[in-house]
Amino acid sequence: MDKTPQTLPRESYTYSASINSEIRRAADTGIYDIRGGGAKRKVPSFDDLLFLGASISRYPLEGYRERCDTSVTLGTRFAKKPIELKIPVTIAGMSFGALSGPAKEALGRGATLAGTSTTTGDGGMTNEERGHSEKLVYQYLPSRYGMNPNDLRRADAIEIVVGQGAKPGGGGMLLGQKITERVARMRNLPIGIDQRSACRHPDWTGPDDLEIKILEIREITNWEKPIYIKIGGARPYYDTALAVKAGADVVVLDGMQGGTAATQDVFIEHVGQPTLACIRPAVKALQDLGMHRKVQLVVSGGIRSGADVAKALALGADAVAIGTAALIALGENDPKWAAEYDTLGTTADAYDDWHEGKDPAGITTQDPELMKRFDPIEGARKLRNFLAVMTLECQTIARACGKSHVHNLEPEDLCSLTLEAAAMAGVPLAGTNWIPGQGGF
Repeated sequence: MDKTPQTLPRESYTYSASINSEIRRAADTGIYDIRGGGAKRKVPSFDDLLFLGASISRYPLEGYRERCDTSVTLGTRFAKKPIELKIPVTIAGMSFGALSGPAKEALGRGATLAGTSTTTGDGGMTNEERGHSEKLVYQYLPSRYGMNPNDLRRADAIEIVVGQGAKPGGGGMLLGQKITERVARMRNLPIGIDQRSACRHPDWTGPDDLEIKILEIREITNWEKPIYIKIGGARPYYDTALAVKAGADVVVLDGMQGGTAATQDVFIEHVGQPTLACIRPAVKALQDLGMHRKVQLVVSGGIRSGADVAKALALGADAVAIGTAALIALGENDPKWAAEYDTLGTTADAYDDWHEGKDPAGITTQDPELMKRFDPIEGARKLRNFLAVMTLECQTIARACGKSHVHNLEPEDLCSLTLEAAAMAGVPLAGTNWIPGQGGF
């Protein structure tokens, strides 16, 4: 009998099955891969942090008897009418065009039920979204699609988008199959032709020009609306400082785990920094300018749970924004459509070809038949439930740390499981008081 030991073939880490598959695809087609979603590679994240709950040295709060507030006000620096939210979780900008009309309606309905805001995204403001959003942030992008003074005035805040976490330094994409007659009309584009937005604003090139642009928008809106500046996670210290000096009321900081409707895969995976690495430099910039908590910081990119919310707040954010998680709450990538995802050559949990307009869930599509599958009322209910759970989870952690407001969470409440996360977040490695790069033991 042959008793020779059997060995399993060893797959190369450098040339894994997925890498080999991409090389073959590129060789066959001669074009780069485009997809939606955010980075799929493993990077240091909020999962690497733990909270230090109260025991003898700290007193926890009773969950059913002692209040833990979650409210946040955005835009207190200059705006006559800052936005007051019941919870520190907002809905990030996702455009009509990338998303279906019913999906945008559901986001507005769900955010309103939860007491928070939603954001238009590229492509302009729809009446359905404005009508169902109690608080709506209007994105002002390099493309200027749908931009007009009337919609600026109809909004509750203006978000000037300089960069996005999935593609800092790059513009947006909306491929022709999703540019229907209505989308084309709103964006002043030809029907069915690929759209690629500019990567920078056409009428300013630096922080001095940005200051002039902010003043222009303030005059158009009678100084009522908070002005947000959204930056991708590239150079957060300097970008935050320059946004503040240009006159921003709020800085929105989007890390590389943030999603996108469509861009090059190589961009998503290899440009920008993890969200965790971006927060501390941004907070440091605000502190150095004496503007922390005076200019609010909203963090986005890979926020999935109340624990993620609490960790972002503890590191110095005032609120967070969710995009991909909100879509999943609505019903995106739902396994009930598993058979149809399979026919598209993917699975529910891996589906990221949002740009193709074939989404079985009817959310990231403009196909009339697919859109009929999505009920905006039910979607809003699910989103509201998800936001409520996130808020309750964040409160639970805050109470365990003895905090009567979620904004009272602080870096001292955290430790890290890894050296990388400890260095990025500026919190001690678990079991020590050592912060890598800052001394201690």
